[in-house]
Amino acid sequence: MSAHFEVYEDKAHQWRFRLKAANGETVAVGESYPTKAGAEKGCDAVKRAAAEADIKQAA
Repeated sequence: MSAHFEVYEDKAHQWRFRLKAANGETVAVGESYPTKAGAEKGCDAVKRAAAEADIKQAA
């Protein structure tokens, strides 16, 4: 299995996504969105941002 996003409806009937690693572990969780399309756009935004993200040490 490869890394992938899961889009799902939560108990409050909001849409969320989580990023799963190849081993099945959840490595990131998104905020809630009122629509499934919004959660899917959130996945795309994470893909774009992560491709250019640097690693910085917290202060």
